Amino acid sequence: MQSQRHYPIGTPGKKWGEAEKKQWLSAQSIKRSYAADVLAEIEAMPPFFKTQQYGELEYAAATYPLIALTSSDWDDNKPIALITGGVHGYETSGVHGALRFAQTKALDFADDFNFIIVPCVSPWGYETINRWNPLAIDPNRSFYPDSPAPEAANLMSLVEDLNILVHIDLHETTDTDNSEFRPALAARDAIEQHSWEIPDGFYTVGDSKNPCTGFQTAIIAAVEQVTHIAPSDAKGMIIGAPMEQKGVINYPLKQLGLCASVSNADFTTTTEVYPDSPKTNPENCILAQVAAISGGLRFIIEQF
Repeated sequence: MQSQRHYPIGTPGKKWGEAEKKQWLSAQSIKRSYAADVLAEIEAMPPFFKTQQYGELEYAAATYPLIALTSSDWDDNKPIALITGGVHGYETSGVHGALRFAQTKALDFADDFNFIIVPCVSPWGYETINRWNPLAIDPNRSFYPDSPAPEAANLMSLVEDLNILVHIDLHETTDTDNSEFRPALAARDAIEQHSWEIPDGFYTVGDSKNPCTGFQTAIIAAVEQVTHIAPSDAKGMIIGAPMEQKGVINYPLKQLGLCASVSNADFTTTTEVYPDSPKTNPENCILAQVAAISGGLRFIIEQF
């Protein structure tokens, strides 16, 4: 691991105040369209789904409606599958993997599950290709009561009264984690961060308190038919955590405020695709996310 470079905003050893956060925000810009890339796709969904607006984000850049897709033929006797993407808006295949699954594969599982699919939890992050929201808050460390991130608070409100069986949260690990986002975190919080080796390939993050070992194994096996699985580094680690099985690490999801803990589902996983690999491309990353969802759901069907 290498120490992070000095970030251009802030004073080393001093946490950011409002002035530094405003300086950071002023450096961000809109690079793509949530309306064109996400909302238009949602509007064109097959009739298997209906749309539900579960909140709205009012930021200076724009007002963003938060949209979930839910099964049109909802049956209270079926278990609920929650699929989330774009909690980190810059992680593109998470957003488009959720949309592609809804468009092409969800109907295959309609007899077995009710679906709630939230393709883009953080639309401002999607448009500006950011990990944080405009408040310099990471939504994926903010899933806890009285969350300071409205992206997290709105999603928690959507699912709080639901008995969800499985939650698959779609993410990416990118080269910019080391070049931009971890240095920014170190500067914001006045903490030392180290660059870790970015894993070349797909992996999952399970819950250390409920690892769902067979579920993770099934996801890895399904994705392996589509793209390569990340190996561990020389220390047997992936992003600083011990590899529990091929392509799988575990985190304490609740303790870290991660999205995959939001529903207290029996089966949870966070997928991680590496879009910067020379072995892949954007379409392959989307297909890997679809394969992960499908493989996980097939495993659950076989168990019940």
